[in-house]
Amino acid sequence: MARFIDLPSNNHADRARGAVVDTLVLHHTAQPLDVSLQLLRFGAVSAHYLVDTNGDIYRLVDEARVAWHAGLSWWRDARSLNSTSIGIEIVNLDGNRHAYPAAQQAAVIALCGAVLHRHPAIRPHGVVAHSDIAPQRKDDPGTLFFWPALAEAGIGLWSDATAVDTASPQAVQALLRRFGYPPPHRYGRKDGRFAYVDDGVDDGISDVVDVSLADIVSAFQRHYRPARVDGVADGETVARLHDLLARTRACVQP
Repeated sequence: MARFIDLPSNNHADRARGAVVDTLVLHHTAQPLDVSLQLLRFGAVSAHYLVDTNGDIYRLVDEARVAWHAGLSWWRDARSLNSTSIGIEIVNLDGNRHAYPAAQQAAVIALCGAVLHRHPAIRPHGVVAHSDIAPQRKDDPGTLFFWPALAEAGIGLWSDATAVDTASPQAVQALLRRFGYPPPHRYGRKDGRFAYVDDGVDDGISDVVDVSLADIVSAFQRHYRPARVDGVADGETVARLHDLLARTRACVQP
């Protein structure tokens, strides 16, 4: 059975009065446990929880507080998701290359279920990958993450749709946006931090990066069609997007 271990982080802040937690963000650490704990407790970032490969769960930041895990992020109509999210870091050097052990999977599933129970505003399409909310900039928790097992446990969504469907690039962009993904956009660095470029005005932002529709399609595929992540909205990708939108509508019915 997984152990809960309290190791408070120095990095947290007040939630804004009236803020509602409606997003659960899952990450891989890209570092081993000891380095991850050092960074999340004493570095410039944090998360509410860290789950080790053996299933041990480290409580770092109280859920009532803001943890600094999402960074530059965009989902649905919200940006800077730290203020309305719970962040779970999962020890894995690269979830695109390394599988997640069974004990770790079981611990993450149980932890996510408890988080959702405490925060009923987190709907199934609000359980997201770091790569979903930061397309092109992030690729965690990776293509080997166990999204189907989570969905089977009632956490998040999954689709095995294989029927071929078609849509124009404009329609694909609209469908992705309806599901929660950001539109194509630009970001860069300002005062040492990432920032969005709005209305085509750089406003002192350097190292500007364009996030294309292909980048956003890749983020969707990394989560919902990991066997092929190429940024091409082929028939199966579109079919899964339609299926997931239908499941989302079903989830929000009274």
